[in-house]
Amino acid sequence: MWEAGLLPQAEASASEWPKRPEDSRGEPNIAGSFRREPTGSERRRRGAVMAAPDAAAGAENEEPPREAEALAAARERNSRFLSGLELVKQGAEARVFRGRFQGRAAVVKHRFPKGYRHPALEARLGRRRTVQEARALLRCRRAGISAPVVFFVDYASNCLYMEEIEGSVTVRDYIQSTMETEKTPQSLLSLAKTVGQVLARMHDEDLIHGDLTTSNMLLKPPVEQLNIVLIDFGLSFISALPEDKGVDLYVLEKAFLSTHPKTETVFEAFLKSYSTFSKKSRPVLKKLDEVRLRGRKRSMVG
Repeated sequence: MWEAGLLPQAEASASEWPKRPEDSRGEPNIAGSFRREPTGSERRRRGAVMAAPDAAAGAENEEPPREAEALAAARERNSRFLSGLELVKQGAEARVFRGRFQGRAAVVKHRFPKGYRHPALEARLGRRRTVQEARALLRCRRAGISAPVVFFVDYASNCLYMEEIEGSVTVRDYIQSTMETEKTPQSLLSLAKTVGQVLARMHDEDLIHGDLTTSNMLLKPPVEQLNIVLIDFGLSFISALPEDKGVDLYVLEKAFLSTHPKTETVFEAFLKSYSTFSKKSRPVLKKLDEVRLRGRKRSMVG
C-alpha cells in the first residue's frame, strides 16, 4: 500500500522535469537535440549566399566555350588563307609557306598541332615557341643583325608572318656549289670570317639560336657581298651563360663538318673570327672545348 499523498507527489515531480528546447516542428537534429526553425530573413540570406557561388561557377563554365569558339573560328580563317599559299618546306615542327601578305612577299611559318602531345601541352609549347621566335628576330634587328622582318603573329594558330628574302640562297648551298666548282675551301675563308662576326654579335646580345646550321643562314643577293641573314629561331632563348653559347657553337660545328666534308680549315677560320669580334669569346671557347670532350666521351661509351 502506498502511503497517502505519495502518488500525487510523484506525478507532480514528473510534470516538473525540464523540457528540451523545441522548435515549431519539434524535429530532432543528428545530435539528438532539437533545432530552431530559421526565420524568413535567415532563409533569404542563406539562399543569396548559396546562389552566388553557383552563378560564378556558371559564368566560369560559359567562358571557355566562348573562347574555344573564337579560337576555332580564327584557326579556320587561317587555314583558308594558308590553303592559297605555296608550301615550300615541311619539317617535324612546322610548315613553311610562300605567298603575299598585305601586298608584300612573305613567308608564313605555321606550327601545326602534334597529335602525339597532350592538347594543353601542345597549345603551351606552340605559343611559347612562336613568341620566342618573334622576339628573337626583333632582338637581332635591334642589334644590327640581318633577320627577316616580322609582319604579323597569329597566336590562335601559331603562325608567324615574315618577310621573304627574295633571291637568297642558303649558306649550305653556297658552300656546296663552291666546293664543286673550285675543289678548295680557301675561297670560303671570307665567308667564315663573316659568319664568325655575325654570330659573335648575336652571342654578345645573349641570344642563343638553338639550331645553328648552314641551312639556317641565307645570303642576300648579290651573294658575292656575303650579306648573311639568320633565320629559324624556333628553339632560341636568352642566356648569358658561356655554357649555352659553347653548346650553340658545338651544334654548328657538328652540323658544319658533317654536311661539308674537308672544310676543317674553314671552321677554324670561323672560330678565329668569332674570337676576334666577340667581347666574351674566351669563356665561350673554353666551354666549347669542354663540350667537345663530353661529346667524345659519350660517343666512346655509346
